[in-house]
Amino acid sequence: MTAVQSSAEDRGGELALRPRRRTLLGRPSLLVIYVPVVVAAHLGMTVAGLLDTPFRTGDVTTFAALLACAAVCIEATRRLGMPAGVARDLLSAWWLPVALLLPPVYALLIPIPVQALLQFRVRRTLVYRRALVAAAHGIAGACASMVFHLVVPEPLESASQWIVQAYPGIPAAVGCAALFTVVNTAIVAVAAHAASPESRWRDVLWTRENLLLDVVELCVGILVAITCALSLGLLILALPPLMLLQRSLMHQQLQAAARTDAKTGLLNAAAWQMEADTELSRAQRTHDAVALLLIDIDHFKRVNDTHGHLMGDQVLVGVASTLCHQLRDYDVVGRFGGEEFVVLLPGADTVEACRVAERLRGRVRRLAVPTEEGTVTVTVSVGVALFRTHGQDLLELLAAADLALYRAKSSGRDRVCLPAVDGPKPTDP
Repeated sequence: MTAVQSSAEDRGGELALRPRRRTLLGRPSLLVIYVPVVVAAHLGMTVAGLLDTPFRTGDVTTFAALLACAAVCIEATRRLGMPAGVARDLLSAWWLPVALLLPPVYALLIPIPVQALLQFRVRRTLVYRRALVAAAHGIAGACASMVFHLVVPEPLESASQWIVQAYPGIPAAVGCAALFTVVNTAIVAVAAHAASPESRWRDVLWTRENLLLDVVELCVGILVAITCALSLGLLILALPPLMLLQRSLMHQQLQAAARTDAKTGLLNAAAWQMEADTELSRAQRTHDAVALLLIDIDHFKRVNDTHGHLMGDQVLVGVASTLCHQLRDYDVVGRFGGEEFVVLLPGADTVEACRVAERLRGRVRRLAVPTEEGTVTVTVSVGVALFRTHGQDLLELLAAADLALYRAKSSGRDRVCLPAVDGPKPTDP
């Protein structure tokens, strides 16, 4: 599963900031058009491939063996558990060899049973998402297969030649693996951006860590393809190491998920406190400035009472996304509980902290979360506290920010305040 597929399924718990619906109805119009077009293209290519491709016993046997290995890995994933937010796996190690070794129709076919198994054996998600992911993998695999077969016309029959001689077979395999990733990423990224037009493209493409994982997956897939081409029986030796590698990857993701708030994707309170303590310790040694913002959504209970808790969750996701887009990569942002968020700003003095707080407040005011009846808008109140000025440790800093937040609430909400009574007056919206 690629980085963008993971993003599309689990970024903030949803592909977009929309009420959860079981169908495409009510989604952005571009997404409603785009998904059926991609799925129809995949099905059309599959039907055409089935009509034009002669099925040989060796090809069918290889396809069945690789599909069986993928099914075993899926079953292992089911037993490990895959909660929301944990979506990376090593299934590319099985369908990439299908794309490289077999005619393109097999690359179009294999995502269908694989995604069906994931849906019914691991974790259910919206059907149109599974269909989109299957179509993206199928189209990307077919493109990689067609290009590779132009360079190596009969990969299974000439395995010893293109593997032992290496050139041009190995470079072609690497290039086609990269092509597979790029095409798949592009298809799913367009869908993710269509679902959330306000998001930046870099947020639905690769991060450095996801790119590294993609490289590992593709390298493993090429090694499995070489193993399969040399001898189908060697897959028995390749399966246990791959399952162990997948288990290790899943364990790391579960550890990361334990630090993350399930609704917003931000750090949870415990993880944020650990990160903040580390940053304050560093600032204590270097005498750098640090500011803390405590942010509370105004009248959030009214949103839940009027529009329901699912819409309240979408508001939380929208505010969290807005905060992340407006902050630096090294700012420490988390959900502190309920409708409260907390941000640590390394290197920020009073002026910079208030400026950032005002920018966040203004951006949230412009946030509009769509509902069936229209849109929901919210405001936030922000309490600002400065390390050393208002507190000598994290607990004191949080208490001071909480006092500042109380001043902002009691002064009319939708404003930024400092805790000191003799400090700057609350800023008007």
